[in-house]
Amino acid sequence: MPGVKVVATNRKAAHNYHLGERYEAGLILTGTEIKSIRAGRVNLGDGYVQPQDGELWLLNVHIAPYDPAGRQGHAPRRPRKLLLHRREINRLVSRVQERGYTIVPLRLYLKNGRAKVEIALARGKRKYDKRQAIAKRDAQREVERALKEQHRQ
Repeated sequence: MPGVKVVATNRKAAHNYHLGERYEAGLILTGTEIKSIRAGRVNLGDGYVQPQDGELWLLNVHIAPYDPAGRQGHAPRRPRKLLLHRREINRLVSRVQERGYTIVPLRLYLKNGRAKVEIALARGKRKYDKRQAIAKRDAQREVERALKEQHRQ
Protein backbone atom coordinates (compact mmCIF):
# COMPACT_ATOMS: atom_id res chain seq x y z
CA MET A 1 0.00 0.00 0.00
CA PRO A 2 1.35 3.46 -0.82
CA GLY A 3 1.98 5.72 2.17
CA VAL A 4 2.12 2.80 4.63
CA LYS A 5 5.25 1.87 6.55
CA VAL A 6 4.97 -1.20 8.79
CA VAL A 7 6.85 -0.53 12.04
CA ALA A 8 6.19 -3.73 14.04
CA THR A 9 4.38 -7.04 13.59
CA ASN A 10 3.16 -9.59 16.11
CA ARG A 11 4.38 -12.84 14.56
CA LYS A 12 3.28 -14.97 17.54
CA ALA A 13 -0.37 -13.95 17.12
CA ALA A 14 -1.07 -16.25 14.15
CA HIS A 15 0.63 -19.14 15.97
CA ASN A 16 -1.21 -18.69 19.27
CA TYR A 17 -4.67 -17.66 18.01
CA HIS A 18 -7.28 -18.35 15.35
CA LEU A 19 -7.61 -14.86 13.89
CA GLY A 20 -11.04 -13.55 12.91
CA GLU A 21 -12.29 -10.09 11.99
CA ARG A 22 -9.62 -7.42 11.60
CA TYR A 23 -9.90 -3.71 12.30
CA GLU A 24 -7.71 -0.65 11.83
CA ALA A 25 -7.53 1.57 14.90
CA GLY A 26 -5.87 4.88 15.61
CA LEU A 27 -3.83 5.46 18.78
CA ILE A 28 -3.68 8.33 21.24
CA LEU A 29 0.05 8.93 21.77
CA THR A 30 2.39 11.47 23.32
CA GLY A 31 5.02 13.29 21.27
CA THR A 32 7.89 11.11 22.46
CA GLU A 33 5.93 7.93 21.66
CA ILE A 34 5.34 8.84 18.03
CA LYS A 35 9.03 9.74 17.63
CA SER A 36 9.99 6.35 19.05
CA ILE A 37 7.50 4.61 16.73
CA ARG A 38 8.95 6.42 13.72
CA ALA A 39 12.36 5.14 14.82
CA GLY A 40 10.89 1.59 14.82
CA ARG A 41 11.42 0.93 18.53
CA VAL A 42 8.19 -0.99 19.22
CA ASN A 43 7.45 -4.53 20.47
CA LEU A 44 3.91 -5.93 20.10
CA GLY A 45 4.81 -9.42 21.38
CA ASP A 46 2.92 -9.43 24.69
CA GLY A 47 0.31 -6.85 23.75
CA TYR A 48 -3.45 -7.24 23.99
CA VAL A 49 -6.56 -5.06 23.87
CA GLN A 50 -8.99 -4.78 26.77
CA PRO A 51 -12.37 -3.02 26.91
CA GLN A 52 -12.86 -0.62 29.80
CA ASP A 53 -15.74 1.83 30.33
CA GLY A 54 -16.92 1.56 26.72
CA GLU A 55 -13.44 2.20 25.31
CA LEU A 56 -10.70 -0.07 24.03
CA TRP A 57 -7.21 0.12 25.54
CA LEU A 58 -3.98 -1.27 24.11
CA LEU A 59 -2.05 -2.81 26.99
CA ASN A 60 1.43 -4.26 27.47
CA VAL A 61 2.84 -2.95 24.19
CA HIS A 62 6.41 -1.72 24.64
CA ILE A 63 7.29 1.56 22.94
CA ALA A 64 10.90 2.31 23.90
CA PRO A 65 11.63 5.67 25.57
CA TYR A 66 12.82 8.38 23.21
CA ASP A 67 16.35 9.13 24.44
CA PRO A 68 16.59 12.85 23.51
CA ALA A 69 13.48 13.52 25.66
CA GLY A 70 15.36 12.75 28.87
CA ARG A 71 13.15 12.73 31.96
CA GLN A 72 10.13 14.19 30.14
CA GLY A 73 9.69 10.93 28.20
CA HIS A 74 6.90 8.36 28.51
CA ALA A 75 6.45 5.09 30.40
CA PRO A 76 7.28 2.29 27.90
CA ARG A 77 4.30 0.01 28.72
CA ARG A 78 1.61 2.54 29.59
CA PRO A 79 -2.01 1.85 28.48
CA ARG A 80 -2.91 3.57 25.21
CA LYS A 81 -6.45 4.37 24.09
CA LEU A 82 -7.56 3.05 20.70
CA LEU A 83 -9.69 5.10 18.33
CA LEU A 84 -12.48 3.23 16.56
CA HIS A 85 -16.07 3.94 15.55
CA ARG A 86 -18.63 3.37 18.32
CA ARG A 87 -20.29 0.57 16.28
CA GLU A 88 -16.97 -1.27 15.98
CA ILE A 89 -16.20 -0.86 19.68
CA ASN A 90 -19.64 -2.19 20.66
CA ARG A 91 -19.26 -5.20 18.33
CA LEU A 92 -15.80 -6.03 19.71
CA VAL A 93 -16.85 -5.59 23.36
CA SER A 94 -19.85 -7.90 22.92
CA ARG A 95 -17.67 -10.57 21.27
CA VAL A 96 -14.99 -10.34 23.99
CA GLN A 97 -17.63 -10.93 26.66
CA GLU A 98 -18.33 -14.28 24.97
CA ARG A 99 -16.11 -17.00 26.36
CA GLY A 100 -12.78 -17.60 24.64
CA TYR A 101 -12.46 -14.41 22.57
CA THR A 102 -9.77 -11.79 22.95
CA ILE A 103 -8.42 -8.91 20.87
CA VAL A 104 -4.78 -8.95 19.81
CA PRO A 105 -2.67 -6.37 17.98
CA LEU A 106 -1.25 -7.76 14.72
CA ARG A 107 0.85 -4.91 13.40
CA LEU A 108 1.63 -1.29 14.04
CA TYR A 109 2.24 0.94 11.04
CA LEU A 110 2.40 4.54 9.89
CA LYS A 111 -0.28 5.53 7.38
CA ASN A 112 0.05 9.02 5.94
CA GLY A 113 2.17 9.99 8.96
CA ARG A 114 -0.31 8.71 11.56
CA ALA A 115 0.25 5.66 13.76
CA LYS A 116 -2.33 2.91 13.24
CA VAL A 117 -2.62 -0.53 14.79
CA GLU A 118 -4.29 -3.50 13.11
CA ILE A 119 -6.22 -5.51 15.69
CA ALA A 120 -8.01 -8.81 15.29
CA LEU A 121 -10.71 -10.66 17.16
CA ALA A 122 -9.03 -13.91 18.12
CA ARG A 123 -9.75 -17.23 19.79
CA GLY A 124 -6.91 -19.06 21.53
CA LYS A 125 -5.49 -22.19 19.90
CA ARG A 126 -5.18 -25.43 21.81
CA LYS A 127 -1.83 -27.21 21.97
CA TYR A 128 -2.88 -29.83 19.42
CA ASP A 129 -3.95 -27.09 16.99
CA LYS A 130 -0.46 -25.60 17.21
CA ARG A 131 1.14 -29.02 16.64
CA GLN A 132 -1.11 -29.58 13.63
CA ALA A 133 -0.14 -26.21 12.15
CA ILE A 134 3.57 -26.96 12.63
CA ALA A 135 3.20 -30.41 11.03
CA LYS A 136 1.31 -28.91 8.07
CA ARG A 137 3.97 -26.23 7.60
CA ASP A 138 6.79 -28.81 7.76
CA ALA A 139 5.02 -31.06 5.23
CA GLN A 140 4.56 -28.11 2.87
CA ARG A 141 8.24 -27.24 3.23
CA GLU A 142 9.22 -30.83 2.37
CA VAL A 143 7.01 -30.79 -0.74
CA GLU A 144 8.53 -27.50 -1.91
CA ARG A 145 12.03 -28.83 -1.26
CA ALA A 146 11.31 -32.00 -3.25
CA LEU A 147 9.86 -29.99 -6.16
CA LYS A 148 12.86 -27.69 -6.14
CA GLU A 149 15.23 -30.68 -6.14
CA GLN A 150 13.29 -32.32 -8.99
CA HIS A 151 13.34 -29.07 -10.96
CA ARG A 152 17.15 -28.90 -10.73
CA GLN A 153 17.61 -32.30 -12.37
